Amino acid sequence: MIKVTAGADAPERCSQAFTVASVAVASGVDVSFWLTGESSWFALPGRAAEFELPHAAPLPDLIEAIMAAGRITLCTQCAARRDITQQDVIDGIRIAGAQVFVQEALADDAQALVY
Repeated sequence: MIKVTAGADAPERCSQAFTVASVAVASGVDVSFWLTGESSWFALPGRAAEFELPHAAPLPDLIEAIMAAGRITLCTQCAARRDITQQDVIDGIRIAGAQVFVQEALADDAQALVY
């Protein structure tokens, strides 16, 4: 599990989370990637393309890589605070809350990273 709370407000921390998740997926790790706080905006089509950080992989490419073999979840409360609904998000991104997060965190082989 990787939970990212940072967005454009903390670009290096945000990019690190996406990079670690995509590398983990490419390495065969089952990744559950959670968008919370300011990173919630990246669940919307086109928003990741607006993110820029020198010497970092483009977020749209990292999102595609994560979704290829992992899953991306947008926090329910974070989505609600931003008036984001399931119809608004990129196909394949789900909206779920704390109960699902805790279930995944307590899975037998789960390890969590928070950015």
